[in-house]
Amino acid sequence: MSLRFRKYSWQLAPQAIKEIRAAVFIDEQRVPPDLEWDDTDEIADHFLALDANNTPVAVARLYPSVTDTIRIGRMAVLKPYRGLGYGQELLRHLIAEASADFDEICLSAQVAAIPFYQRAGFHVCSAPYDDAGIEHVDMRCLGPGLLVNQWDSDRTRPLLLGEDDQAWLFEHEDNLRMLIDSLAGQAQQRLWIYDRHLDHELYGQIRLREMISALARRHRLSEVRILIHDDKPLVKKRHLLVELMRRLPSKIELRLVHSDYPAEEHPFMLADREGLIYRHRFDKPEGLAKFADRGHVKRLNDVFQRMWDTARPSRELRDLPL
Repeated sequence: MSLRFRKYSWQLAPQAIKEIRAAVFIDEQRVPPDLEWDDTDEIADHFLALDANNTPVAVARLYPSVTDTIRIGRMAVLKPYRGLGYGQELLRHLIAEASADFDEICLSAQVAAIPFYQRAGFHVCSAPYDDAGIEHVDMRCLGPGLLVNQWDSDRTRPLLLGEDDQAWLFEHEDNLRMLIDSLAGQAQQRLWIYDRHLDHELYGQIRLREMISALARRHRLSEVRILIHDDKPLVKKRHLLVELMRRLPSKIELRLVHSDYPAEEHPFMLADREGLIYRHRFDKPEGLAKFADRGHVKRLNDVFQRMWDTARPSRELRDLPL
């Protein structure tokens, strides 16, 4: 199995791209033609996959969105060529193409195709909805740069909370940020953060704030706990998570570690009862992430709870004006 890929603008796209989309979406799936052909075609990059015989077998489009992300759409494999791995090969090519400039890739997936996208590193991030009479969900990948070098491994659902039980080792801040986003973005009920302070480069990004805000508002049992040693940097420079905490005080709480109580020497993040990010040192972006390790999460959960019970609220942050 080896495909070759060609990229085109819509103006220069060969007829094969339109024919494959028409065959799959209009003829097979009964999507109305006026919904299939839209204005996005004009701004997208269009990809055509050809097999070893130079036969067109699959297509997709890739285009930036208004939210600083990039989207995959109109992905289709001709019926005679399905089940040969061509779809996964095309999807990996799109991820590699996008990962050079974007840390988030989004797409709208038919519900039946969810496992296909999960195998490539995407997770569901919406409730089901109807699109052209077919049930869809939104999916996203928050660590495309992490995926490019792992496809030869035996991971079956990379970066999927509760499923990917292999460690992700990191030693660079960019990879750490992607892992933080991937973990926080999948938490359904609980996110606990322990660090020396809330470093702006790690925890002050708009995407992370939006994901934590969505988690805090999801349901009445949602809980975000932040446990740090030093709040002075937060007082000197307004932090996005602090502003969010002030607006959602019943869902997001920050405390300071008690100086007389033995504290953990390694920062970590816990998502639900499944995933964790564990760093070797406070001042270095080095460590490991696990998306499915209940035993390790349980041990760190107990460590966090003991420190939390003796910690105190930050008076300085409480007195800051909104």
